[in-house]
Amino acid sequence: MKTLEFVSSRMEDRVVLVTGAGNGIGRACAIRLAQEGARVVVADLDGDAARSVAGELPRPETHLPLQLDVTSTESVNNAVSESVLHFGRLDVLVNVAGGDVGHPSFEDTDDTTWEEMLNLNLLGAMRCCRAAVAHLKASTHDPAIVTVGSVNAQIAFGSEPYSTAKAGLSALMRNLAASLAPDGIRVNTVEPATTRTRVWDPQPGGADRLRPFYPLGRVGEPADIAAAVAFLASSDAAWITGHVLPVDGGLLHASSPLGGGPGDQQRDGAAD
Repeated sequence: MKTLEFVSSRMEDRVVLVTGAGNGIGRACAIRLAQEGARVVVADLDGDAARSVAGELPRPETHLPLQLDVTSTESVNNAVSESVLHFGRLDVLVNVAGGDVGHPSFEDTDDTTWEEMLNLNLLGAMRCCRAAVAHLKASTHDPAIVTVGSVNAQIAFGSEPYSTAKAGLSALMRNLAASLAPDGIRVNTVEPATTRTRVWDPQPGGADRLRPFYPLGRVGEPADIAAAVAFLASSDAAWITGHVLPVDGGLLHASSPLGGGPGDQQRDGAAD
Protein backbone atom coordinates (compact mmCIF):
# COMPACT_ATOMS: atom_id res chain seq x y z
CA MET A 1 0.00 0.00 0.00
CA LYS A 2 1.40 3.37 -1.00
CA THR A 3 1.62 5.97 1.77
CA LEU A 4 2.42 9.65 1.58
CA GLU A 5 4.51 11.07 4.40
CA PHE A 6 4.90 14.80 4.81
CA VAL A 7 5.70 16.92 7.81
CA SER A 8 5.62 20.74 7.93
CA SER A 9 4.50 23.46 10.29
CA ARG A 10 1.99 25.22 8.05
CA MET A 11 -0.91 24.25 10.36
CA GLU A 12 0.98 25.16 13.53
CA ASP A 13 -1.30 26.05 16.47
CA ARG A 14 -4.48 25.93 14.39
CA VAL A 15 -7.48 24.13 15.88
CA VAL A 16 -9.11 21.73 13.43
CA LEU A 17 -12.27 19.66 13.87
CA VAL A 18 -12.30 16.54 11.68
CA THR A 19 -15.52 14.53 11.47
CA GLY A 20 -15.47 10.85 10.60
CA ALA A 21 -11.90 10.76 11.91
CA GLY A 22 -11.98 7.28 13.40
CA ASN A 23 -11.18 5.40 10.18
CA GLY A 24 -10.21 5.70 6.55
CA ILE A 25 -10.03 9.14 4.98
CA GLY A 26 -10.96 10.95 8.18
CA ARG A 27 -8.20 9.19 10.12
CA ALA A 28 -5.69 10.06 7.40
CA CYS A 29 -6.79 13.72 7.54
CA ALA A 30 -6.35 13.82 11.32
CA ILE A 31 -2.87 12.31 11.02
CA ARG A 32 -1.77 14.64 8.22
CA LEU A 33 -3.06 17.78 9.92
CA ALA A 34 -1.45 16.80 13.22
CA GLN A 35 1.83 16.15 11.41
CA GLU A 36 1.62 19.70 10.11
CA GLY A 37 1.19 21.11 13.61
CA ALA A 38 -2.59 21.34 14.06
CA ARG A 39 -4.38 20.62 17.29
CA VAL A 40 -7.03 18.18 16.13
CA VAL A 41 -10.49 17.42 17.42
CA VAL A 42 -10.77 13.77 16.38
CA ALA A 43 -14.55 13.29 16.09
CA ASP A 44 -16.31 10.09 15.12
CA LEU A 45 -19.53 8.21 15.72
CA ASP A 46 -17.33 5.49 17.22
CA GLY A 47 -15.89 7.16 20.31
CA ASP A 48 -13.40 4.35 20.91
CA ALA A 49 -12.04 4.74 17.39
CA ALA A 50 -11.72 8.49 17.92
CA ARG A 51 -9.73 7.94 21.11
CA SER A 52 -7.52 5.37 19.39
CA VAL A 53 -6.69 7.72 16.51
CA ALA A 54 -6.03 10.64 18.87
CA GLY A 55 -3.53 8.45 20.70
CA GLU A 56 -1.69 7.73 17.42
CA LEU A 57 -1.15 11.39 16.55
CA PRO A 58 2.05 13.34 17.15
CA ARG A 59 1.85 15.03 20.57
CA PRO A 60 -1.29 13.04 21.54
CA GLU A 61 -1.86 15.15 24.63
CA THR A 62 -2.60 18.19 22.45
CA HIS A 63 -5.59 16.62 20.67
CA LEU A 64 -9.20 16.01 21.69
CA PRO A 65 -11.16 12.84 20.84
CA LEU A 66 -14.93 13.23 20.76
CA GLN A 67 -17.93 11.05 20.00
CA LEU A 68 -19.97 12.78 17.28
CA ASP A 69 -23.09 11.73 15.39
CA VAL A 70 -23.49 14.10 12.44
CA THR A 71 -27.11 12.99 11.99
CA SER A 72 -27.97 14.55 15.37
CA THR A 73 -28.18 18.33 15.73
CA GLU A 74 -27.70 18.01 19.48
CA SER A 75 -24.59 15.87 19.09
CA VAL A 76 -23.08 18.26 16.54
CA ASN A 77 -23.78 21.36 18.63
CA ASN A 78 -22.36 19.71 21.73
CA ALA A 79 -19.20 18.59 19.95
CA VAL A 80 -18.50 22.03 18.51
CA SER A 81 -19.15 23.68 21.87
CA GLU A 82 -16.88 21.20 23.66
CA SER A 83 -14.14 21.78 21.10
CA VAL A 84 -14.25 25.54 21.58
CA LEU A 85 -14.43 25.19 25.36
CA HIS A 86 -11.36 22.94 25.32
CA PHE A 87 -9.17 24.89 22.90
CA GLY A 88 -10.65 28.38 23.19
CA ARG A 89 -11.42 28.65 19.50
CA LEU A 90 -12.04 26.78 16.23
CA ASP A 91 -10.13 27.62 13.05
CA VAL A 92 -10.88 24.86 10.55
CA LEU A 93 -13.73 22.41 9.99
CA VAL A 94 -13.05 19.30 7.91
CA ASN A 95 -16.24 17.41 7.00
CA VAL A 96 -15.44 13.79 6.24
CA ALA A 97 -18.23 11.76 7.88
CA GLY A 98 -20.42 10.09 5.30
CA GLY A 99 -20.84 6.92 3.30
CA ASP A 100 -23.13 4.72 1.28
CA VAL A 101 -25.20 1.62 2.00
CA GLY A 102 -26.21 -1.25 -0.20
CA HIS A 103 -29.64 -0.86 -1.77
CA PRO A 104 -31.65 -2.21 -4.71
CA SER A 105 -32.23 -0.60 -8.10
CA PHE A 106 -33.55 2.95 -8.31
CA GLU A 107 -37.18 1.94 -8.76
CA ASP A 108 -37.00 -0.38 -5.74
CA THR A 109 -35.14 1.93 -3.36
CA ASP A 110 -37.50 3.20 -0.68
CA ASP A 111 -37.82 6.65 0.86
CA THR A 112 -36.04 5.56 4.03
CA THR A 113 -32.80 4.86 2.17
CA TRP A 114 -32.97 8.22 0.42
CA GLU A 115 -33.63 10.00 3.70
CA GLU A 116 -30.76 8.20 5.44
CA MET A 117 -28.28 9.03 2.67
CA LEU A 118 -29.31 12.70 2.52
CA ASN A 119 -29.24 12.95 6.30
CA LEU A 120 -25.77 11.46 6.64
CA ASN A 121 -23.98 12.88 3.58
CA LEU A 122 -25.64 16.27 3.08
CA LEU A 123 -27.46 17.36 6.22
CA GLY A 124 -24.67 16.03 8.42
CA ALA A 125 -22.13 18.40 6.88
CA MET A 126 -24.69 21.20 6.93
CA ARG A 127 -25.19 20.73 10.68
CA CYS A 128 -21.45 20.86 11.30
CA CYS A 129 -21.01 24.00 9.20
CA ARG A 130 -23.98 25.69 10.85
CA ALA A 131 -22.63 24.97 14.33
CA ALA A 132 -19.08 26.02 13.44
CA VAL A 133 -19.66 29.22 11.47
CA ALA A 134 -19.93 31.61 14.41
CA HIS A 135 -16.65 30.32 15.82
CA LEU A 136 -14.92 30.41 12.44
CA LYS A 137 -15.99 34.03 12.03
CA ALA A 138 -14.22 34.80 15.31
CA SER A 139 -11.00 33.06 14.24
CA THR A 140 -7.94 35.13 13.35
CA HIS A 141 -6.09 32.07 12.00
CA ASP A 142 -7.23 31.94 8.35
CA PRO A 143 -10.53 30.10 8.99
CA ALA A 144 -11.59 27.48 6.49
CA ILE A 145 -14.06 24.70 5.79
CA VAL A 146 -12.93 21.72 3.72
CA THR A 147 -15.53 19.11 2.84
CA VAL A 148 -14.88 15.66 1.43
CA GLY A 149 -17.45 14.88 -1.25
CA SER A 150 -17.23 12.39 -4.10
CA VAL A 151 -16.66 12.27 -7.84
CA ASN A 152 -20.11 10.68 -7.85
CA ALA A 153 -21.32 14.29 -7.82
CA GLN A 154 -19.83 14.78 -11.29
CA ILE A 155 -20.23 11.51 -13.13
CA ALA A 156 -22.85 8.76 -13.34
CA PHE A 157 -21.47 6.05 -11.07
CA GLY A 158 -24.81 4.74 -9.87
CA SER A 159 -26.03 4.71 -6.25
CA GLU A 160 -28.49 7.52 -6.87
CA PRO A 161 -29.20 8.43 -3.21
CA TYR A 162 -25.52 8.71 -2.32
CA SER A 163 -24.57 10.50 -5.54
CA THR A 164 -27.44 12.97 -5.20
CA ALA A 165 -26.44 13.78 -1.63
CA LYS A 166 -22.84 14.40 -2.71
CA ALA A 167 -23.97 16.65 -5.56
CA GLY A 168 -26.03 18.64 -3.08
CA LEU A 169 -22.99 18.85 -0.83
CA SER A 170 -20.94 20.50 -3.59
CA ALA A 171 -23.72 23.03 -4.20
CA LEU A 172 -23.96 23.80 -0.48
CA MET A 173 -20.22 24.43 -0.23
CA ARG A 174 -20.20 26.73 -3.26
CA ASN A 175 -22.99 28.79 -1.74
CA LEU A 176 -21.28 28.93 1.64
CA ALA A 177 -18.07 30.03 -0.06
CA ALA A 178 -19.90 33.03 -1.50
CA SER A 179 -21.82 33.93 1.66
CA LEU A 180 -18.89 33.49 4.06
CA ALA A 181 -16.19 35.15 1.93
CA PRO A 182 -16.83 38.61 3.46
CA ASP A 183 -16.02 37.05 6.83
CA GLY A 184 -12.73 35.70 5.51
CA ILE A 185 -13.84 32.07 5.69
CA ARG A 186 -12.70 29.93 2.77
CA VAL A 187 -14.87 26.96 1.76
CA ASN A 188 -13.71 24.24 -0.63
CA THR A 189 -14.56 20.66 -1.54
CA VAL A 190 -12.36 17.64 -2.26
CA GLU A 191 -13.98 14.95 -4.40
CA PRO A 192 -12.23 11.56 -4.23
CA ALA A 193 -12.74 8.67 -6.58
CA THR A 194 -12.25 5.06 -5.46
CA THR A 195 -10.22 5.15 -2.26
CA ARG A 196 -8.91 2.13 -0.39
CA THR A 197 -10.85 2.08 2.89
CA ARG A 198 -12.44 -0.65 4.99
CA VAL A 199 -15.71 -0.69 3.04
CA TRP A 200 -13.89 -2.41 0.19
CA ASP A 201 -12.43 -5.20 2.35
CA PRO A 202 -15.38 -7.65 2.13
CA GLN A 203 -15.86 -7.12 -1.61
CA PRO A 204 -14.25 -9.56 -4.07
CA GLY A 205 -11.02 -8.05 -5.34
CA GLY A 206 -11.35 -5.08 -3.00
CA ALA A 207 -10.81 -1.59 -4.34
CA ASP A 208 -8.03 -2.81 -6.64
CA ARG A 209 -10.50 -4.44 -8.99
CA LEU A 210 -11.24 -0.93 -10.28
CA ARG A 211 -7.60 -0.10 -11.07
CA PRO A 212 -8.10 -0.55 -14.85
CA PHE A 213 -10.36 2.52 -14.92
CA TYR A 214 -7.68 4.83 -13.50
CA PRO A 215 -5.14 6.44 -15.87
CA LEU A 216 -2.56 6.69 -13.07
CA GLY A 217 -2.74 2.93 -12.65
CA ARG A 218 -3.98 2.65 -9.08
CA VAL A 219 -6.89 3.50 -6.82
CA GLY A 220 -6.54 6.20 -4.21
CA GLU A 221 -5.14 5.86 -0.71
CA PRO A 222 -6.57 7.80 2.23
CA ALA A 223 -3.30 9.73 2.43
CA ASP A 224 -3.87 11.01 -1.14
CA ILE A 225 -7.11 12.63 -0.04
CA ALA A 226 -5.64 13.91 3.22
CA ALA A 227 -2.87 15.69 1.32
CA ALA A 228 -5.43 17.63 -0.73
CA VAL A 229 -7.47 18.44 2.37
CA ALA A 230 -4.39 19.71 4.22
CA PHE A 231 -3.50 21.99 1.32
CA LEU A 232 -6.96 23.55 1.14
CA ALA A 233 -7.07 23.92 4.93
CA SER A 234 -3.72 25.71 5.00
CA SER A 235 -2.75 29.26 4.20
CA ASP A 236 -1.08 27.94 1.04
CA ALA A 237 -4.65 28.05 -0.32
CA ALA A 238 -5.35 31.52 1.10
CA TRP A 239 -6.78 32.81 -2.20
CA ILE A 240 -8.80 29.73 -3.07
CA THR A 241 -12.47 29.42 -2.19
CA GLY A 242 -15.61 27.97 -3.73
CA HIS A 243 -13.76 25.31 -5.67
CA VAL A 244 -14.05 21.57 -6.12
CA LEU A 245 -10.80 19.61 -6.33
CA PRO A 246 -11.21 16.10 -7.79
CA VAL A 247 -8.63 13.68 -6.39
CA ASP A 248 -9.30 10.91 -8.83
CA GLY A 249 -6.20 9.44 -10.45
CA GLY A 250 -7.26 10.99 -13.76
CA LEU A 251 -10.61 9.19 -13.84
CA LEU A 252 -12.69 12.18 -14.91
CA HIS A 253 -10.44 12.65 -17.93
CA ALA A 254 -10.50 9.01 -18.95
CA SER A 255 -13.06 7.43 -21.26
CA SER A 256 -16.58 7.40 -19.85
CA PRO A 257 -17.25 4.59 -17.37
CA LEU A 258 -20.87 4.39 -18.51
CA GLY A 259 -21.77 1.00 -19.87
CA GLY A 260 -18.74 -0.84 -18.54
CA GLY A 261 -16.89 1.14 -15.91
CA PRO A 262 -17.13 1.12 -12.14
CA GLY A 263 -20.85 1.90 -12.35
CA ASP A 264 -22.79 1.14 -9.22
CA GLN A 265 -19.79 -0.72 -7.78
CA GLN A 266 -18.45 2.72 -6.83
CA ARG A 267 -19.49 2.89 -3.19
CA ASP A 268 -16.62 4.70 -1.47
CA GLY A 269 -16.06 8.04 -3.15
CA ALA A 270 -16.20 9.89 0.12
CA ALA A 271 -15.62 8.53 3.54
CA ASP A 272 -16.29 6.00 6.20
